Amino acid sequence: MRVLRVVAVLVAMAAAVPAMADDSSRPACASAKVCPCRPMHAAAASSAAEAQRAPAERNTAPTVSVSPGSDASSQSNSSISAGMGAMPGMSMGAMGMGAPSTFISAIVNHASAGTSAEPLSTPHEMLMTHKGAWMLMLHGEAFVASQQQSGPRGADKVFSTSWFMPMAQRDLGPGTLTLRGMFSLEPATISERQYPELFQVGETAYGKPIVDGQHPHNFFMELAAIYDWKIGSNSLVSFYAAPVGDPAMGPEAFPHRVSASEDTLAPLGHHLQDSTHISYDVMTLGYTYKIARVEFSGFHGGEPGENRWIISTGDVDSWSARLTVNPGANWSAQYSIGRLHAPEALEPGEDQLRMTTSVTYNRAIARGGDASWGNSATTLIWGRNLMLPGGAVYNSYLAESTLKFLRHNYAWTRIENVDRSNELLIGENPLPPGYEEKFLARIQAYSFGYDREFPFIPHFSSALGAQVTLYGKPAFLDSLYGEHPLGVLVFVRFRPTPSATK
Repeated sequence: MRVLRVVAVLVAMAAAVPAMADDSSRPACASAKVCPCRPMHAAAASSAAEAQRAPAERNTAPTVSVSPGSDASSQSNSSISAGMGAMPGMSMGAMGMGAPSTFISAIVNHASAGTSAEPLSTPHEMLMTHKGAWMLMLHGEAFVASQQQSGPRGADKVFSTSWFMPMAQRDLGPGTLTLRGMFSLEPATISERQYPELFQVGETAYGKPIVDGQHPHNFFMELAAIYDWKIGSNSLVSFYAAPVGDPAMGPEAFPHRVSASEDTLAPLGHHLQDSTHISYDVMTLGYTYKIARVEFSGFHGGEPGENRWIISTGDVDSWSARLTVNPGANWSAQYSIGRLHAPEALEPGEDQLRMTTSVTYNRAIARGGDASWGNSATTLIWGRNLMLPGGAVYNSYLAESTLKFLRHNYAWTRIENVDRSNELLIGENPLPPGYEEKFLARIQAYSFGYDREFPFIPHFSSALGAQVTLYGKPAFLDSLYGEHPLGVLVFVRFRPTPSATK
């Protein structure tokens, strides 16, 4: 819907012009009732006092040690204010943001993709600083990977996956305005419009269905304006508008889930769970009360086209609704339902009624007073597509977990059980005349991985790692995939971090 783009641009310009003219060093949001960065203002003040007592420490490289799961405003000056002391004069500081203390403050922080939620204790590493009335943030990651697979359908490839999320926030009227973009270089770093992944299906490449492969993300993953208006002490109304963005459908998308932080491959259940995280002409209205949030979205249901460099357009022809509950600092659960109009380009007459539910548990692990020692995150997801018309039903089940330990080590697993249609039999061929999609088999995938961080680049978490994926399938697919197909992935990973890796 073209009017959404106009609205988003006008909101951004209206907010940015007065901010650019503001030379005051005092953030305009310091006195607001809804301020996502209030803990940082307090920390900066403490840091200034600390700097007066110890001028010799002003040139020390800033670091932050914030214990996930606790409110940043309650952290000691020794852990937070040291990193904030350099903030007034930095163009882009190496700083971190403490975990929010309430569900409402977590929403206003908008550290997750779209309007999705994770547990309050979830660690989000990012770079941030102030510029006039604005708080500026950047987080993202990039993988350079080599995939090798066995069997007749197996393929080998070197490719790179990535996403980068710049964000700006400021007070505007009675609420908080957030402007956010998300971008990916995958259209340039994934050749032939896909990377190999056994048993994966969804979308197209060169007019043919992608089978045993995963499509790249778009260069424009999100361009969004979000306005949060706090009503009283326990209620929040949120408005989200995006020419390209993430409607209220499904769990946090896999590139951003803390439980999948080290696994760059898309889940086999991606198109039954979270594939709408790049949709066009998205509008979402949300209401939060204490620990619960309800959202409603309208958006264009078609999947992105094969030209991954552009922003497409279309009618707002699909809808979704989502209920999210965060009952404690370590828990987040959601249920969503939506009707997607003609999501697949090769089947324009078929809609999908999608339902998903998910639960995420995250817990910081401290040892010997070291809050950065480790973290554990686990997510369970069920996704279901009902094809309309026709009534075919496809289910997917996922369990994934990532453990960070000894500060710089990660181990993870992802286990899936996914329904697949006779599209698997097509391979790299066009759809045959009169093709009718039918259930074919249930596929299992078991992934296990490990990586280790090394201090290659200051203020970037750099890691070397590998993972192996084993597959289970019916015996009648042996001629296509072999008896025991598997995939091996080796990679190097880069991620901006608020403190240098030691």
